[in-house]
Amino acid sequence: MTHRIRVLVRLRPQIYDPQGEAIRRALVGSGADGVRSVRQGKMFELEITASTTAEAETKAREVAGRVLANPVLEDFTVEVLAGCSG
Repeated sequence: MTHRIRVLVRLRPQIYDPQGEAIRRALVGSGADGVRSVRQGKMFELEITASTTAEAETKAREVAGRVLANPVLEDFTVEVLAGCSG
């Protein structure tokens, strides 16, 4: 069975985010005065073959921890998406 999984990777809160700050300045410069902070990140959608949703989620966490995220600088979350197929 194929499971769709979304992995969100973001810099840890204590890590300075220069790209997020550049985006915030651009937003404020374009009239979005209320924007106080922006944190940018990466989003990955994976299709994983596994017998159960739990197994697919475990595989996604392993992949995210080894390849998709830098554990020193980044945190990640894993979300199982609706729509599994056989």
